[in-house]
Order: sequence, then structure tokens, then C-alpha cells
Amino acid sequence: MAGTVGVAAGERVSSAQAGAHTGERPGRGPGTAAPRPRPPGPAGAPLRVAVVGGGPGGLYAAALLKRDDPAREITLWERNAPDDTFGFGVVLSDETLGGIEHADPEVYAALQRDFVRWDDIDIVRRGTRHTSTGHGFAALGRRRLLEILHERCRRLGVDLRLRTEAPHPARLAEGYDLVVAADGVHSAVREAYAGIFRPRVSGHRCRYIWLAADFAFDAFRFEIAETPYGVVQLHGYPYAADASTVIVEMREEVWRAAGFDGSDERESVERCAEIFSDALGGRPLRSNNSAWTVFRTVVNEHWSHGNVVLLGDAAHTAHFSIGSGTKLAVEDALALTACLGEHHDVGEALSAYEEERRPVVASTQRAARASLEWFENLALYRDQPPRRFAFNLLTRSRRVTHDNLRLRDPRFTDAVEREAGCPPGTPPMFTPFRLRGLTLRNRVVVSPMDMYSATDGLPDDFHLVHLGARALGGAALVMTEMVCVSAHGRITPGCTGLWTARQGDAWRRVTDFVHDRAPGTAIGVQLGHSGRKGSTRLMWEGMDEPLPDGNWPLVAASSLPYKPDGPVPRALTRAQLTDLRHEFADAARRAARAGFDLLELHCAHGYLLSGFLSPLTNHRTDAYGGSLTRRLRFPLEVFDAVRAVWPAERPMTVRISATDWAPGGTSADDAVEIARAFAAHGADAIDVSTGQVVAEERPAHGRSYQTPFADRIRHEVRVPVIAVGAISSWDDVNSLILAGRTDLCALARPHLYDPNWTLHAAAEQGYTGPGAPWPAPYRAGSRPPRTGRTDAPRARRAGRAAAGPAG
Repeated sequence: MAGTVGVAAGERVSSAQAGAHTGERPGRGPGTAAPRPRPPGPAGAPLRVAVVGGGPGGLYAAALLKRDDPAREITLWERNAPDDTFGFGVVLSDETLGGIEHADPEVYAALQRDFVRWDDIDIVRRGTRHTSTGHGFAALGRRRLLEILHERCRRLGVDLRLRTEAPHPARLAEGYDLVVAADGVHSAVREAYAGIFRPRVSGHRCRYIWLAADFAFDAFRFEIAETPYGVVQLHGYPYAADASTVIVEMREEVWRAAGFDGSDERESVERCAEIFSDALGGRPLRSNNSAWTVFRTVVNEHWSHGNVVLLGDAAHTAHFSIGSGTKLAVEDALALTACLGEHHDVGEALSAYEEERRPVVASTQRAARASLEWFENLALYRDQPPRRFAFNLLTRSRRVTHDNLRLRDPRFTDAVEREAGCPPGTPPMFTPFRLRGLTLRNRVVVSPMDMYSATDGLPDDFHLVHLGARALGGAALVMTEMVCVSAHGRITPGCTGLWTARQGDAWRRVTDFVHDRAPGTAIGVQLGHSGRKGSTRLMWEGMDEPLPDGNWPLVAASSLPYKPDGPVPRALTRAQLTDLRHEFADAARRAARAGFDLLELHCAHGYLLSGFLSPLTNHRTDAYGGSLTRRLRFPLEVFDAVRAVWPAERPMTVRISATDWAPGGTSADDAVEIARAFAAHGADAIDVSTGQVVAEERPAHGRSYQTPFADRIRHEVRVPVIAVGAISSWDDVNSLILAGRTDLCALARPHLYDPNWTLHAAAEQGYTGPGAPWPAPYRAGSRPPRTGRTDAPRARRAGRAAAGPAG
């Protein structure tokens, strides 16, 4: 299914969808006065609807609205001729087709007659092809799709005004009860009300061109060509018995180095055919006014304004590599029609439509962005083993997972696992991993989580139970919360510390329990200093809010408050920097004596060392500020001081914020260099988190949303990484490990929900090996308990004997 498998969609924005209106504009500016939402009127009165844009979304919306209520007057404007179209094939998912079948069986039947179906995906690299099956695609020509929808609209009585510019949106809004803007990524309707819709349009790093071949591929084909100029990829799939869509894509710098920026259409087509001559069997490619372009992601803050509503690419776009443009537009049309039928008031219907569709679209856009960025960074994976590369490609959007792929094609998944060195019957997450002198029995880490439950920095029975329970729960490594190196380095009065011997003795009680009662489980300590984010209330009393009394002085790289109205820290002097290095080293000595197996230096989330790394929080003009090299200087000095006293056989990791999620802050490129610097100084792994550095951040939350930063660091720096951030299922962990995007996965909230998360993950997968041994007292609970009745009568098919006496 294209919507879930993550493959090319096969459509391109038409000039009707891309063009701007040339009609006159009224005197009032966009976004000043809202068009008036109007109810349909008395029973039986028609609802007059204007549809702008004759792509699949606009046409299908017009057909559904007319079919739903034949009394409606539906007028559609399309600036192009009916047979003008761009792109070649369209892929729709079974889910979308099911919605079409339910809403309009006639359109569904017409589509069924023309669909080409196939199950396989081929991944070809360096002359080797790997095939994964069981995916289930359906495609047809974009032109044929438009013919079907044109015919359906005409039969229903939709007024199709082809080769005709639409009137200005303000005129339409005044003259119609509803205006559906389906005019594409460059929507003129959206631009007319840009102040209301508040669109954000962002370009990306690759150039692509949409072409076709006059033969049918026998599978969806991804082919990677390594040219003298860089990596070039082909996305190809059949859309008719004798035709295939071929999309050629490459990074902008590769495109320029190869000279495509100076090639005309014919030269581009011929050169693409030459690069992929093996895939094409020496056959030519053809174009249809095809041009190299950059994909643009469209996001709108609002989708409706009065009686004007956005649909399809006008509202949102999703990269063609997961096949979602036409799919989303068609599903928009289905939802909009349903909401108009369920709500008597147009404004209420449009609000319901947006409420229903926005989370679906946001999820799809997150998957599409992950896929897009994977192809942008494809060169990182050139040296991956062939089957792992194929698995990585198939799971790139995170919509296809290890477990999902195993259901579709167990033979392929087994082959990937064998190549990765997984013992038979061992899920990837339960393979061991070595850091310096420490061997972890699986890939699961209990992430550091501040508990704010200490008194004077002393861990107590709560910490013993909290960390001990998670150590018994099967994770390979259990991390403490951030343990502070001084009383003034605490975030809150409830934070733990290691600035006294008494605190070290209290931690020894915890590590002894873990080593004695959960043998094979490692326990690590995270050392840090709060910096400008200290002296605050406990989280549940007001996160990041200053203490009402009993405050302590704050220090930081620069005199900048975390919040505009927050306390201002003092910029650290040279003498204070020296004292801080000693505090970190002294805490590390106590941690070693306390029996911790691993030490992590906290250089993330806006705390003291993180504050030196980010240009948003480090405004120093001395040797510790300015360029990234200078901003790295103090964190590296602290790392060196800690590494010098930390036992040589025990590993050290560093947690970083790979992006500040704010303009002008740490970038992904910076994160690579930060990781490279720490690795050069002896860091055994980089724990890759993001954000929490500045209060005005705008993070792009989503499932596994921080993983791409870890992935890039792992492949560019060649250092082990720990991935964090909304990794919540064992299927995600297996997928990330097997794809080679991370070495370890750190999970926080899942371990708050279920301290035995890792053991339960093993039980649910039927795994009983050494990667997840149950503690002896818990073995009786290693199988899920039965629920519900077990003594109910067996269900049997009714037969003649059950029907009564024979006649």
C-alpha cells in the first residue's frame, strides 16, 4: 500500500494547480475581512459550490458533493485543457480505494478496470538486486484518472469550465456558499488569504525530474547509481501494461556537478536514460514538458477562512517518495463531503473537516519528511551491507517496521537479520553490544529521568526502588537522572548529587543492589550542572519556574536568562571554570568508587555545558566563545578532566542536543562536528538528544523524531550512538537497530509506564534467550496471565441435529 509502504506517488502539480490567478483583485487586502460562511438555506435549496483546480482532488470533491446532493450547483474551474497533465502514474493505497468504493462505487469500478497491481519492491545497488514482496500496490495513469473523474463529473451535472481562469477568490466567496481551493502547491486562493491561512512553504536539498518509460517494470524499483558526481537515485513503477513512471532524483550539488543545471529537457532525458541504462534495458525515457524541480513542503496554520477551504496540495504536501499527494487529496475530498453532510452550518462543517484531517496529514507529513531526508542523505549509507541497505530503505519513513515487514516477507527479513549477525530466533534488540570493557546484553537503555525526589542531593529508598525495579525489568543499561556536581549545580532542591562522600555511599547502595539482584544489568551515572536552568521548583510544582525562596546564585556561559523574565545568571570567570572542572572530576571519582559501570557527561538540554555549545546561549568574546571550535573548548576540557580520573576500562558517553529547534542555534551540521570532537577525545558513544536549550524552541515532535540526528552522526563520525525521543515500541527498537540507524535505544516514558518493558518485549516476541533473562523470582510471570472466562462452551456451527426433531 503506497500510503504505508513509503514509495513514489506518481503525480506532479499541474500548471492549473501551480499557476497564479491573473484576475483583478478587490480593494481590500487578503485576510482583512472574512468571507461570510452561510448555511445551505431552506430545505431543498441548493448549496452553490465553486471548486478551483481540476486535479484529482478538485474533481473528486466536485463529483462527491454533487452525488451527495444532486440539487447542489457545482462549478469547477481549470485553466488547462482536459488532456493536459503532468507526471505519468498515480499510486493509491488500499485504504484510500476502500474509501472511494464506499463513497462512489462507480468511480471505484472504473478505477479497478485500469489499475495495474503488483506486490514486489526491488532495491538495486552496485549491480545487486534484493526483492521484498507482500506490499500490494495499485497504480494507473494520471491522465486516465482525470478522464474517469471528468466523465463522472459530467454525468452528475458538474459544470466543468476547462481552459478557464477562475474568478478572484473574493468574488467567488461572495457569490458562492462554499469555495473549495484545490489549486495546488502554488495555490492562488491560499495566497489571496495568506494572512489568514499562514502558509509555510519550504524547499529541500534534492532536484528531481518526472519521466516515463514505454515498458512496465515488474516491481516497484529503487535503483542507486554512484556516478563521478555523486549518488543519483531512480524511483520507478508501472502504471499501465506498457508504461512506467521514472523519477530521477539527486542532491542539488550533484545535479550541478553533473551539469544538469545547463542541460535542456532533451539532454536531461537522454542523460538520465544513460545513467540508468541497466534498469531500462537500454530503452529511452520520455518527458512531458518535464523540468528539474525542488520539492516544496506546504504546511498551513489554518485550512479554512469563512466559506473558503483548502484541499489537497493547497493545504499540505507530502514528498512523492511515500506516494501521498493524490491519496491525501482524495481522502480530503471524502472527509470534506462527509462533514458537509453531517453539519448543517458550513463553518461548523469546515472546522470538523480540518479537525478530522489535520492529525492524519501531520502524521503523513512526518513520515514523508523522514523519507525525503533519507534520500537527501542517501550517500551516508553507501557502505552498508546490501541487505541492511535494502531494509533501511524500506523502513526509512518509519511507517514500515521490522515486525510489519516480517509479516509481509519473512524470508527477506530473516536474510537481513542473518547478514546483521543476529543469532537464529533473536530479535535485533536482543543482540549484545560492547562499549570499551562493558558488554551490554541487549540494546535497551533506561534513559536518564529526573525524579526530583532527593533531599540535600542524597538518593534514598525511592531511588533504590525506582532504579532497582527497572534494572530487574530487563534493560541492558539503567541510567540515573542527572546527578549534580555541586549544590549550586542542581536544577531543583530535589535533585541528586555527587559532591559529598555521603552521597557517594548512598549511590553505592543502589549500584550494589543492581549488581547483586539483577546480574548482567549495567548501571550508569549522568553527571551534569544546571547552569542557567537551576534554582527552580520541582517539576510538578511549576516546571522551570524560580523558587519562591531559598534560591541559589546561577552561573552560565553568558549572562542570559533562560526565560525573558527569569533570573539572570553570572557569566563564569576563568577561575570559576577551573573550579568547575575540579567539581566534575571529583564527582567522577566518587561515581567510580560508588560502582557505576558507565559515566555520561550531560552536554545537552541547555544545562551548563550545553550552554557553552550553543551560539544562542554562548555570547562570550574570550577563548571560550565565538566559533564552534572555541565554544567546544570548555566542554572538552571537562570531558578530559573526567576521563582522566574515570577508570580506563569503563566507558564514557556524552549526551548532546543535536539541534536547538530555533533559528541561529546549533544545527545538525554543528552536531556532527560536536560529536566528532568528543569522539576524538575518547567518548565511547554519543547520546543524541535535541532541544530544551532555549525557551522559544519549536521542536518537530513525532515518533522517533530525534533518530535522524543520531543516524547521521553514526554514519558520518563512525562512532556508536544512542538514539532517544519518542521511541515507544519494541518494533521501533528492532527497526532502528536492524536498519543501522543507531546502536542503542534509550526509552524514558515507556519505562515509567512499565518497569518490566524489556522483559515484556521479549515475551511478546517469544524470545527466551540470554538477551533478556527473567530474574528467578519473576519467572512465573514470564507469560501473560489469562484474562476473561476460560470455561465458556465451545462455539460450534449449527447443524441439522441442532435444528429440532427430524420431520
